[in-house]
Amino acid sequence: MGAFVGIDVSKEHLDWAMHGENAGGRLAYDEEGLQELVRRLREVQPALIVLEATGGLEMAVLAALSVASLPVAVVNPLQIRNFARATGRQAKTDRIDAKCIAHFAAAVQPPLTPMPEATTMELGLLLARRRQLVAMIVAEKNRLSGLLGPRKVARVVASIELMITMIEKELQNLDDELKIKIEQSPVWQAKDKLLRSVPGVGPGTSRTLLLDLPELGTLNRKQVAALVGVAPFNRDSGNVKGRRAIWGGRASVRSMLYMASVTAVRCNPVIRAFYDRLRAAGKPYKVAMTACMHKLLTILNAMAKAARPWQVAA
Repeated sequence: MGAFVGIDVSKEHLDWAMHGENAGGRLAYDEEGLQELVRRLREVQPALIVLEATGGLEMAVLAALSVASLPVAVVNPLQIRNFARATGRQAKTDRIDAKCIAHFAAAVQPPLTPMPEATTMELGLLLARRRQLVAMIVAEKNRLSGLLGPRKVARVVASIELMITMIEKELQNLDDELKIKIEQSPVWQAKDKLLRSVPGVGPGTSRTLLLDLPELGTLNRKQVAALVGVAPFNRDSGNVKGRRAIWGGRASVRSMLYMASVTAVRCNPVIRAFYDRLRAAGKPYKVAMTACMHKLLTILNAMAKAARPWQVAA
């Protein structure tokens, strides 16, 4: 059986290690470094290579390894951190992280991540940039709100307002580019149209689901709920019954799914009736909304699996 390899990806370096072996090292994260990494891993012939999802930094590595027909899986960093704590690893360096990821690969053996098609990779990076711009706008608006009253300085206010205007303009340009690229791909257009047939699911939600949740339609409802992080987990100990809570998963998908659920409660008859039933039963708002997120995701997953648009039973 082949070796299990872990790769820690940073902006400038790629640290890799093999589980149970001294093999590994550090390479520059550039074209030459990627080529050298592929060459070394081909010599090793690993059974599995694991990377952490690092907000898009891992995409070039994933592409290079997949093109070389090497078995690679991208996993949630939270899983690696929890695994490190469980195995007693307290120190943290890139080299240690790579060894921990390799150990995780051998112990857990997560499923392979399919190679994204070129369009998917490009759209994924554009969407990641869009999230960054949205976060920048929020940060600038928070700074502006903190300058009210005696702290308000006209020059600073003008500077912040100018930045907000510029970022919002770039955000609009990015949205236009995303729309064009999706419309130019028949496959993506069909998937986008399918998801947007559900009342409450707009273009932003559809793009996020398509790019950040490519497993949609390939998993059962429990698996996809756990993957996104909308499956409540028990928090019981002995005779104490704790309140069930959601955690982990893909934050970008969960955040967008929440906004879609808020809209669906108003305009989707199925989700609205479900929400009203929960509230009438005395469920708190957050509990009801989480349940609506779970139900909406289940509906979307079933639609994607069957490739059938939204239909309301008569």
